[in-house]
Amino acid sequence: MNLGCMMSYSILGPFFPKEAEKKGASNTVIGMIFGCYALFELLASLFFGKYLVQIGAKFMFVSGMFVSGGVTILFGLLDQVPDGPVFIALCFLVRITDAISFAAAITASFSILAKAFPNHVATVLGSLEIFSGLGLVLGPPLGGFLYQSFGYEVPFILLGCIILLMVPLTMYILPSYEESNPGQHSFWKLISLPKVALLTFIITSLSSCFGFLDPTLSLFVLKKFNLPAGHVGLVFLGLALSYTISSPLCGLLSDKIPHLRKWFLVFGNIITAGCYMLLGPVPVLHIQSQLWLLVLMLVIIGISSGMSIIPTFPEIISCAHENGFEEGLSTLALVSGLFSAMWSVGSKVHSILGTEEEQRALLPDENQP
Repeated sequence: MNLGCMMSYSILGPFFPKEAEKKGASNTVIGMIFGCYALFELLASLFFGKYLVQIGAKFMFVSGMFVSGGVTILFGLLDQVPDGPVFIALCFLVRITDAISFAAAITASFSILAKAFPNHVATVLGSLEIFSGLGLVLGPPLGGFLYQSFGYEVPFILLGCIILLMVPLTMYILPSYEESNPGQHSFWKLISLPKVALLTFIITSLSSCFGFLDPTLSLFVLKKFNLPAGHVGLVFLGLALSYTISSPLCGLLSDKIPHLRKWFLVFGNIITAGCYMLLGPVPVLHIQSQLWLLVLMLVIIGISSGMSIIPTFPEIISCAHENGFEEGLSTLALVSGLFSAMWSVGSKVHSILGTEEEQRALLPDENQP
């Protein structure tokens, strides 16, 4: 599910803006179509985290997958609708529905896995991140290849069908973890705990840092090093692969040696911050920007981000239990919803700041004639 849904999320990048422009959408509207995903995923994650017990974890997961697969196929048919407002309105509707269904599936999946593997939460989360990373890596090149070879519809229809085919398999394999007690605690009590508030800030910061690279780094690489457009994706590959490989290892160590989590968080964030300063690098360092240095920093960021992100989920669960939250599916649902929501907040921040930086980079230099 993570692989399919993250590919569906990332597949739009290479070709959708060009197609949307043909259908009468401005650059601002295209940015809003991308940005609305994070906003509605945030709202839906909070809602589903609160009411997961009442809805049912397995039902929420399966129905979220079913709707996500269906709307992915529908997105591939949007080139058949009339240009202008009709196309734009349907893009928003399908994109919002996809965000809500993805939030349902991912919130339920985190809760179910934390319930099924209570002593290996970080290991399971790290293993999931392998497929999240692969989905983000494989989505753009696969989407671009299918678009060039078969047209606009095929990438979405293929991915949507794959997700739909997984639904009956999931219904058969996935166990049911249901509770009659919905729990008495709320998101506000959870996030008001100082430790949880700090961890959610880390989640949001890392999410925005990850996403902020998408529009800005590609422009920087193209302008600074004069690389062919096709080689820019290889630069991002260093970040994605190092994160994909390091995440399960960080999860395993977090579960085997729990007291290492705080040190992972401390050093992971310090290293990430230092590497971001060297990406440019920042002018005060007086270091010449070089391609090998940039790629090296991206690889280290992938490793340090795994150190910072993976321990947050089990640490929030531990903090909740220490402060009187009941041990059950209702608390796990709150933590899952909070984790997904804070990741979406970071995505929303990067979609605003990243777009502004992208537009600024595309403006002509005032000093040029």
